[in-house]
Amino acid sequence: QVQLVESGGGLVQTGGSLVLSCAASGTISGRNGIQWYRQPPGKQRQWVASITSDGMSYYDDSVKGRCIISRDVAANMVYLRINNLEPEDTAVYYCRANFDGTDYWGQGTQVTVSS
Repeated sequence: QVQLVESGGGLVQTGGSLVLSCAASGTISGRNGIQWYRQPPGKQRQWVASITSDGMSYYDDSVKGRCIISRDVAANMVYLRINNLEPEDTAVYYCRANFDGTDYWGQGTQVTVSS
């Protein structure tokens, strides 16, 4: 059993920054690959960033250069820092992990960027 819990969302002005957290618990390892997704209002869920089991990071073009994904292996935490936030970043942000062939998702955290 794996649980993922996101936190750190909120209301922020354009140009601001946020750090989102994903706490993983259960049978998952701190080195498991984790992905961040987001779902803007009225749109489909979209991939944002990934960190692999060997620590490689990848980003969608929409956030590349503004976003850093990192992790604390010992604490089973993954973080997503987004700088220079834009209204288009408004969405519910989710973390996802695939463990033992099963996809796990958190409940999401709302990020709202005001213009």
